[in-house]
Amino acid sequence: MDKIAIRGRIIDGTGREPFHGVLIIEEGRIKQVETDNITLPGDVKTIDAGEGTILPGLIDAHIHFIGSRTLDTSRWLIEPVALRAIRTVVDCETLLDAGFTTVRDVGGLGVYLKRAIAEGEIRGPRILSANKILSQTGGHGDIHYLPLDFVREYGFARICDGADQCRQAAREQFREGADFIKICSTGGVMSEKDKPQSSQFTMEELKAIVEEARRVGSYVASHAQGAKGVNDALKAGIKTIEHGIYLDDESIELMLQNDAYLVTTLAIVKRICTFGEKFNVPEWGLKKARAAYETHKKAVWKAKKAGVKVAVGTDFCSGELLPFGQNAEELELLVDLGFTPMEAIIAGTKTAAEAIQMGDKSGTLEAGKMADVIIVQGDPLTDISCVKSAEKVRFVMKEGRIEKNVL
Repeated sequence: MDKIAIRGRIIDGTGREPFHGVLIIEEGRIKQVETDNITLPGDVKTIDAGEGTILPGLIDAHIHFIGSRTLDTSRWLIEPVALRAIRTVVDCETLLDAGFTTVRDVGGLGVYLKRAIAEGEIRGPRILSANKILSQTGGHGDIHYLPLDFVREYGFARICDGADQCRQAAREQFREGADFIKICSTGGVMSEKDKPQSSQFTMEELKAIVEEARRVGSYVASHAQGAKGVNDALKAGIKTIEHGIYLDDESIELMLQNDAYLVTTLAIVKRICTFGEKFNVPEWGLKKARAAYETHKKAVWKAKKAGVKVAVGTDFCSGELLPFGQNAEELELLVDLGFTPMEAIIAGTKTAAEAIQMGDKSGTLEAGKMADVIIVQGDPLTDISCVKSAEKVRFVMKEGRIEKNVL
């Protein structure tokens, strides 16, 4: 790879104030971060950010590479897998061009997409994937209005009950290439017959899954909305809480004690509340989303104020309702909630990288880390929306390779 210097106004993701400087990129990594007045060697290719802002590549810690264009989960099962897979190739390119250099697929086709990206067959972000979600019978990952045998055979979740089945299910995901395990420890908004406040999986089942993940040096993420299911997950050793809508004081204390992360996902709930009826979201989903949204916002803010580490995730799965490429809407919602723009950027870079166990490799623009770099048109500290528009993301580099350059 060529030696590359990227010069301009830098927000490095650490929380440091913006500064004018130069990133020197070599062999896919950031070799140096220097002030503007250094003299560059003649063999270095220079990229000038101009009036733009240099940032770490963005991270969405909660998406689904489903390849469907609807939230009708029955359609996910009847559409051909090959068709859905082809759509996810487009989704990968869209995410990358919007400045997302890393995403965490918490249930979907990501284990296969990441292989195609690594082979150079398609363009896309770095993907960490859980493969299939683990759900109890009748749990959030089950599709309640379809026959159980059909869901067990063709569903996007692995249905498992009892500690032994849960161990086997976890091992199956790692066998398929999963980077971590995703479970559902509560009901949810988009599952028909359960409630977000209801807890799922027993403590024995939760601990069995966590143990299997730890045995291979990995971790567990949990869809967890009600306080009981959040707290059970944390007591079992789960590292990331997805959503956390109805968390309580005990939840916050457990997250602080266990060095766990809250992954926000405000954008999906807002979009279901605002546009769900137009896109045929079932009435039961609309009702639960509308009941949850204000509580969800208060929970995220309460956790943040208490010192819980908050990471950006959207729960987007593509389509008009939840479009990939607009994932940075989550940062905008955090600012609306009371985060400073810098805090929102850190949640979508540094903290998100730490949440997905990549904090030593990415998330900030520091020497030794992978060269995941974007340049946006404008100043996100005065207008956070400039990171939301793919058109304003003018430059994308992933691990030292220039993926987009329209400066």
